[in-house]
Amino acid sequence: MKIKFLGHSCFSIEINNVTILVDPFISGNALASHIDISNLKADFILLTHAHQDHVLDVEIIAERTKAVIVSNYEISMYYGAKDLNVSALNHGGTFKTEHFSAKYVNAIHTSSFADGTYGGEPGGFVISSKDKNLYVAGDTALTMDMKLIPLTTKLTAAIFPIGDTFTMGVEDAIIASDLVECPKVIGCHFNTFPPIEIDINEAKSKFTSKNKELVVLEIGENINL
Repeated sequence: MKIKFLGHSCFSIEINNVTILVDPFISGNALASHIDISNLKADFILLTHAHQDHVLDVEIIAERTKAVIVSNYEISMYYGAKDLNVSALNHGGTFKTEHFSAKYVNAIHTSSFADGTYGGEPGGFVISSKDKNLYVAGDTALTMDMKLIPLTTKLTAAIFPIGDTFTMGVEDAIIASDLVECPKVIGCHFNTFPPIEIDINEAKSKFTSKNKELVVLEIGENINL
């Protein structure tokens, strides 16, 4: 499983020769100006919720790649009405392919499109392949629902928001890693805008003090699980 950080909460995940794009917000992110969305691969696009900083580039990428958009019912119907390929889920449901599965799990946040359209209830994804499992929490507060994940899935890593203000911050992300029983955390949703700016070195130190690892990728950087 190869994971590339594309800025904010956007990741490209390569599993068994297919590419999953999560929450594509690139063209509106000044920090990701060196990422060319016209060259991005996508067989599937997973959307945690409808906020613009997670869906801005969905349509242009999906139109070019013909990727299947996987999200909750409301988001899926929104893009389905635009003649894009979609597959709808709701919480607890699992999207399955021969290459991977993605279970839609709870998140505590809000969800609406920039035009005011309701975006359904937000969520995260537990992405599983033959030998690796990744939890993409989406924008969320710390929630006890996270304790349900290790009951069925042993995680290889978890992607957590760490910027605070609109999501959980570093301290709550550390607790979340306890709840999901996964000490390896990849950070996201930080430093894109002033309200979510953090001290990265301090954040890493806090994780280290709890015998955990916070991976902070540069935009465009890869990690192999």
